[in-house]
Amino acid sequence: MNRGINTRCLHLEETEGKTENYGSLSFPIYQTATYAHPGVGESTGYDYSRLQNPTRDHLERIVAGLEHGKEAFALSSGMAAITLLFELFHPGDHIISEADLYGGSIRLFDHVSKKNGLEFTFLNCATDDIEGAILPNTKAVYIETPTNPMMNVSDIGKISGICKKHGLLLIVDNTFLSPYFQNPLLLGADVVIHSGTKFLGGHNDTLAGFIVTDRDEIVEKLRFLIKTTGAGLAPFDSWLLLRGIKTLGLRMERAQKNAIELSSWLKKQAVVTDVFYPGLPEHPGYEISKKQARGFGSMITFNVDTKEHALQILKEVKMIKFAESLGGTETLITYPTTQTHADVSEEVRLRNGITPCTLRLSTGIEDVEDLIAELSEVFARLD
Repeated sequence: MNRGINTRCLHLEETEGKTENYGSLSFPIYQTATYAHPGVGESTGYDYSRLQNPTRDHLERIVAGLEHGKEAFALSSGMAAITLLFELFHPGDHIISEADLYGGSIRLFDHVSKKNGLEFTFLNCATDDIEGAILPNTKAVYIETPTNPMMNVSDIGKISGICKKHGLLLIVDNTFLSPYFQNPLLLGADVVIHSGTKFLGGHNDTLAGFIVTDRDEIVEKLRFLIKTTGAGLAPFDSWLLLRGIKTLGLRMERAQKNAIELSSWLKKQAVVTDVFYPGLPEHPGYEISKKQARGFGSMITFNVDTKEHALQILKEVKMIKFAESLGGTETLITYPTTQTHADVSEEVRLRNGITPCTLRLSTGIEDVEDLIAELSEVFARLD
């Protein structure tokens, strides 16, 4: 049965009509490290929670279904997911990567992956010539779309065509839109990455990461790697993600509605010089977004006229919290220069468009009138 995404956030068809777990509607937390065996060479299907756990297994099947993948792997954070995925590559392999990535991804690539012998070419994958950057040792293209924080939108289908032509993997970080608004595997990607901490969890109360794929050979490699490296998500955190995903659609729709109204309001403010939101018709990625996604999300990046005003805004907001992260029920404002991209060189930040005047908003589910009222008061007090 081809069920809607909100239904798939709640139900697995293969478990319906069964009364396992004493009929519990909330999937149980199997808080156990190990499992008893019926006999030598016999197993209940679970042996040790580093390998598999029923709560994590249930979560992985939910996420795989949402992304239309064969399997998902739940890990202890988004960075743990990217780190595990890059164990698929070998010294000397070349990766073409989006330049405007989350700063933690850039830090991993620059200080760990390169140390391990991987080579990188960083491009603006929305506009630059990806095919021209392919080398004999290129193995994959890694993108975020929209990007963090400058909201560049890459054409997943077009890039997938290039990758298939040259036998490359296409890896897409889908954190900003979540599987509710975008499904890269259906557009030709081979692997999808999520920071589950963000929209999938949705409540700023736990860390998680996901890798989803529809390729059998990648599934087998990742199953070996997650068992070997031990970065699988713990049972209680898996349960928190299951709880958060139940309201994914409701949260995404409400937060996006707020973002559309807030981005239009920000455009009219004298202190604001630029607004980057794919849902604005003038955004360069607007038409691509309409083609490949079901929504524009709730992430807004904007520039103000001076660094001093940016810092004053961060100090004076109250209901809107000055904090790391994104994708929760609360609206958060972030300063990429000293937070998400603090470990990225100033040269790279400026090249990507991140200046000391850049602020990033993760719009929550509050009444949008209250968000606008707070920002209006803060803007009015600027020196």
